[in-house]
Amino acid sequence: MLQFILNQSEIKTTLSPGLTMLDFIRYHKNLTGTKIGCREGDCGACTILIGELKNNKLVYSSATSCLMPIANAHGKHIVTIEGINLDDLNAVQQAFAEQGATQCGFCTPGFIVSLTGFCMNEKEPSYSKAIDAMNGNICRCTGYKSIEKAAAIINEKMQQRNGSDILKFAVDNKMIPAWFLEIKDRLLKMDFSTNGQATNAGHAKYLGGGTDLYVQQHDTIVDEKLHFLYDNKSLKGITREGNKCIMGASVTVTDIAESTIFNDHFPGLQEYIKLVSSTQIRNMATVAGNFTNASPIGDLTIFFLALNAMLELSEGNSVRQIPLNKFYKGYKSLDKSPGELIGKIIFELPGEHDLFNFEKVCKRTYLDIASVNTAIHVRMNGEEIIAAGLSAGGVGPIPAYLFKCSEFLVGKRISAKLVAELIEIAQSEIKPISDARGTESYKRLLLSQLIKAHFIKLFPALPLEQLMLA
Repeated sequence: MLQFILNQSEIKTTLSPGLTMLDFIRYHKNLTGTKIGCREGDCGACTILIGELKNNKLVYSSATSCLMPIANAHGKHIVTIEGINLDDLNAVQQAFAEQGATQCGFCTPGFIVSLTGFCMNEKEPSYSKAIDAMNGNICRCTGYKSIEKAAAIINEKMQQRNGSDILKFAVDNKMIPAWFLEIKDRLLKMDFSTNGQATNAGHAKYLGGGTDLYVQQHDTIVDEKLHFLYDNKSLKGITREGNKCIMGASVTVTDIAESTIFNDHFPGLQEYIKLVSSTQIRNMATVAGNFTNASPIGDLTIFFLALNAMLELSEGNSVRQIPLNKFYKGYKSLDKSPGELIGKIIFELPGEHDLFNFEKVCKRTYLDIASVNTAIHVRMNGEEIIAAGLSAGGVGPIPAYLFKCSEFLVGKRISAKLVAELIEIAQSEIKPISDARGTESYKRLLLSQLIKAHFIKLFPALPLEQLMLA
């Protein structure tokens, strides 16, 4: 049996755990303020908030309910637009009304929920963070300026917080109802020992955050036998052992973005993360899910390919390791049996002599699928490259680790001539096709330009700017 709190109500249900939270909210609880838009996590009309106990704190994050199985709500607090209503307009709703930030109103609940999530976030508030909280919400008719003005009003209110308790501040300033202050104790008192999440596990599909599978198989996955991994504690956590980083398979993109280990070793991490989907999806999407989806343009896959990451797979008592760059046998074909589970991802952390960069080009700068993405990792000994990894997506049937390019770089010194030769080798290693994201020739050009961008960013002191004109 699944148990959670939906707004103020305690829920106990034996419905299919693969049922999406969106459908549960609308069709089983008649809470129709949460809208059905794209059912792909792109529009944000179905945004909800998820409250979860972490280190004895109640932490809220946003999510797209169209891609979330109700199994992943077990033991948590789910908040819909109805759940943040007061007797009068709350502060966020009032700001939207004052600034004329709504027209047809279809997208408005998602925006309101996302901006309310910003009000419940312990991070130091800022206008840019308020805007970023809504980056997964699309408005088709009002225009964004009035929404941005509403966000500015809310951010101004948040500047008065000055370290006070975040939920109490939000209640006192009429951003959320007072009953939110009771939720932590209610969750602590509930018995979540039986969760019903492992459904016929020996013959079930594995499901993490659901951000890929529900897009691809929405009509069938709800009724399938599923083994839910998202809240499996043994698959969580980011730790360091010596110079190695060990991640659980269910670590999310947001976990990576907030990890001290990652931020200490990847100076450009926050810029890279902005290129990966939206806030709502980053809060849900797991690393192993990105790997096993086997998309030729999976952002995390390309990121970790360049780092020569290793996967630890298990099935029963059998455990083996395989390099990520050997994991893909063909389009959507993996070196993995149906019963094997990715448990850990292991890679060597960049040291003081290491350089890393990630680049991505898509039709929109943000919130879009890549036409081509690429990552590079090099280890330097003075001016000489002593180890290298170069990866690229969108240039073949699988996420590509460019073996010849990586080997070519070892023992070389950085120069414009080296980059030109590297690009020539890269062109011989890739096999792009023309599709909706670009022609073959366009993708070849993109990879060439992105390789140049790697070296210009990583070696700013060298006269490489002329590369972009070549």
